[in-house]
Amino acid sequence: MPAAAAIAARAATGALVIGIGTAACITHQEPRESNPTYGDCEVSGKYGQFKLAPKSAGTLTVEVSLPAPGWWNGRTPDSIRDGYEYCMAANIAYRAGLDRVKVKDVPFAALVAGKTKDFDLALSEITINREREKVADYSPPYLSVDQGVLAKSDATIDARSMRHIRIGVSEGTTGEKFVKSRLKPTGPVTVFRNDPDMISALAQGRVDAVVHDTTILLAYAQRSGGTMEVAGQYRTGEHYGALYPKGSSNKATVDRIIRQLINDGTLARLSAVYLGSAYGRDPARIPYFPVDAGT
Repeated sequence: MPAAAAIAARAATGALVIGIGTAACITHQEPRESNPTYGDCEVSGKYGQFKLAPKSAGTLTVEVSLPAPGWWNGRTPDSIRDGYEYCMAANIAYRAGLDRVKVKDVPFAALVAGKTKDFDLALSEITINREREKVADYSPPYLSVDQGVLAKSDATIDARSMRHIRIGVSEGTTGEKFVKSRLKPTGPVTVFRNDPDMISALAQGRVDAVVHDTTILLAYAQRSGGTMEVAGQYRTGEHYGALYPKGSSNKATVDRIIRQLINDGTLARLSAVYLGSAYGRDPARIPYFPVDAGT
């Protein structure tokens, strides 16, 4: 795998550098006290060190909007075996003494609008922002991200052309908000119900480029067989966090677990295993477009 740079994330307790590189082995730090299974994920830390009150006994119920290659490897809840966020959930469950992770596939727009229910937390590459904090609670940030531009590999896309071409965005995302409120292109902006619909529109030529988290678009570019590439990105300084139902009694405890996963290097190892192979490219080498590129 080609060398790649680190992605910096900042937790409430300090800075975390998540390395993107060759695969690493995640080893057990403590013997299991039960016999839990979490797909193909390796878990670490002390089983049952923390106590939660989950929605379902013995189970951590996690919401996500699928597909999310690299983050959740599989297209349906029952087919998920590993991925950065799935294995992050597995490690949270293990340290909380829960023997199962239940995956619920929900629409992203409904999730961040606080319209879903009966779950313990959501891990779906969710950017923390003040508007979303009105309807949900968030963990400390575990990954930083900017907004990327995905286009066909044979297209010529730069900061100036972005002002006039047809742009696609996914409903309810910070990419949609960024394009409409900051980029403000003169060309049409189409909002799609989900990421697969947006990517299909790009492949079919119904839009010229799509704007979404760079970390997500790199995975789609990698899976396109060379037909798509991330042409650039905008520096937006966003951060991913776990989402909790508003007022969740488990927030403080899961926050502690996530900080522990950051500080002991577990999330850095998950990044090396899952995001490195999903990206296939160093995010730091993707050019940054200025927002005010003129007309």
